[in-house]
Amino acid sequence: MADSPNCDLESLSPLQLFERVTEQGEKVRALKAGKAPKDEIDAAVRMLLSLKLSYKTTTGQDYQAGLPPRDLMSINNGTTKEEDEDFVDPWTVQTSNAKGVDYDKLIVRFGSSKIDTDLINRIERATGQKPHRFLRRGIFFSHRDMDQILDAYENKKSFYLYTGRGPSSQAMHVGHLIPFIFTKWLQEVFDVPLVIQLTDDEKYLWKDLTTEKAYEYARENAKDIIACGFDINKTFIFSDLDYLGTSTGFYKNIVKVQKHVTFNQVKGIFGFTDSDCIGKISFPAIQAAPSFSSSFPQIFNGKENIQCLIPCAIDQDPYFRMTRDVAPRIGQPKPALMHSVFFPALQGAQTKMSASDPNSSIFLTDTPKQIKTKINKHAFSGGRDTIEEHRKYGGNCDVDVSFMYLTFFLEDDDRLEQLKQAYTSGELLTGELKKVLIETLQPLIAAHQERRKQVTDEMVKQFMTPRKLAFEF
Repeated sequence: MADSPNCDLESLSPLQLFERVTEQGEKVRALKAGKAPKDEIDAAVRMLLSLKLSYKTTTGQDYQAGLPPRDLMSINNGTTKEEDEDFVDPWTVQTSNAKGVDYDKLIVRFGSSKIDTDLINRIERATGQKPHRFLRRGIFFSHRDMDQILDAYENKKSFYLYTGRGPSSQAMHVGHLIPFIFTKWLQEVFDVPLVIQLTDDEKYLWKDLTTEKAYEYARENAKDIIACGFDINKTFIFSDLDYLGTSTGFYKNIVKVQKHVTFNQVKGIFGFTDSDCIGKISFPAIQAAPSFSSSFPQIFNGKENIQCLIPCAIDQDPYFRMTRDVAPRIGQPKPALMHSVFFPALQGAQTKMSASDPNSSIFLTDTPKQIKTKINKHAFSGGRDTIEEHRKYGGNCDVDVSFMYLTFFLEDDDRLEQLKQAYTSGELLTGELKKVLIETLQPLIAAHQERRKQVTDEMVKQFMTPRKLAFEF
C-alpha cells in the first residue's frame, strides 16, 4: 500500500475502503511491534488517519475494527435486511458480519437440525470414541437424519460415507482439508465404506478449463486426499469424467433424478437462468447420484437400501435437499448429512477464499516461510490498534482469523481455552497469537507434504479403479 492517500480512494467501494483501513492498522501494529524508526511509524499512522477519514466521508460511519459497513453492503437471500444479511449457495458465500455467517439463522432457513450435546454424546456412546474436535467445537454444527444413521448402526446395519471435491485448481488449501479430516475420522470410528466424488465435469462447466485440465486437477487433488491417510481397502475415489462412462448403475440413477426434477425446480434451488448451458442445469443430478448405493454395484453388490451419510460444508446442502426430495420417488433411501461451517479467508470471515488469490489462504504447497509470512501479513486481527489499548481492552476472538484457524487445527481443548482467555484479557498480543498458529500449521502442512510425496500415480490409479472394497453386502 502507498504511504499517502491518492485519488484512487474515491473509486473504492465502502467494503474496499474498510479493508484498506484494516490493512493499514495491521501495518501500524507491525511497525510498532517491530520497533521501527519513529518517522516510519508516524507516516504509517498519518496514512491510517487519512484512510479512516476517507472511510467516514464515504460511509458516514466511524471505522470500527471487525465491523464492515453493514447497511451499505447488506446481502439477503430473498429476505429482508433485518431478517438476514447472509447469502449462501453452492458457489457463493457472502456475509457482512466479521464474525462470519449466522449459522443459527442458516439452520432455520435450510430446515436442518442443530448438532447438540445430546447427539454428540450419542455418537460417543455408539462409537466408544471421544468426539472429534470438529464436533466438540461446533465446526460440524448441523445435520439431517443423523439419528437414523445411529439407529441403523446400533442395530448392526451398515451405511456408507460420501463426500467430494470440486477440482478447480492443482493446489488445495487448508480449508479443503476440513471435510476430509472429519470424514476420515467418521470412517475409522464407524468402520464403513467411503466414496469420494471429484466433480471435474462441474469445473469444466463452470470454469474456463478444458476437460483434460479438469481431469488433471482431479488426479492431483486425489493425491492430496489420499495423503490424508484414507484406507485404500475401504475407499473409492472417482472422477465424474472417468466413472460416469463405465458405470451403468451411476448413470441410471442420474437419469432417474433428472426425470423427477423440473427446470423450474432447479432454477428455484440453484438460481439458474435461461442463458446457462444445459450442462449446468443437469449437473445437480450427477452430484445427487452417489447418494444411492446402487451407483456403486461393485461395492454394494447391487443393493439399493444402504443409507448414505454425507459430511460437507453447509453451502452444498441445496444439492442434497433436492436429492432427499427425489429419493422416495425413485425408491431410494434419503441421504443423511452433517454440515460444517465455512473456513474463513485469511482476510476475515466475511471474505471468500480464492484459489486465484494466493494470499487468501494457506495452501498445502506453501513452505514454512510462506506460511509465516502469510499469517503475519494477512491474517485478520481482532486486536487493538495499539499495544496499550490491547492490554487494556483485550482482543476479539470472534473476528480474529488466527484464533479461528486454531479452533480448526489445535487439538488440545485446554490450550485453546487458555489462548482465548489470554487474548481476550489482553495478556496475549496479536503477534503472539499468530506465532502459535504458525507453529501449529507449519508441522501439520510439512507432514502432509511428506505424505503426499509418497503417493504415486499407481496408488491414485488403484484408489480410482472401480472395485470391491473390504466389506460384505
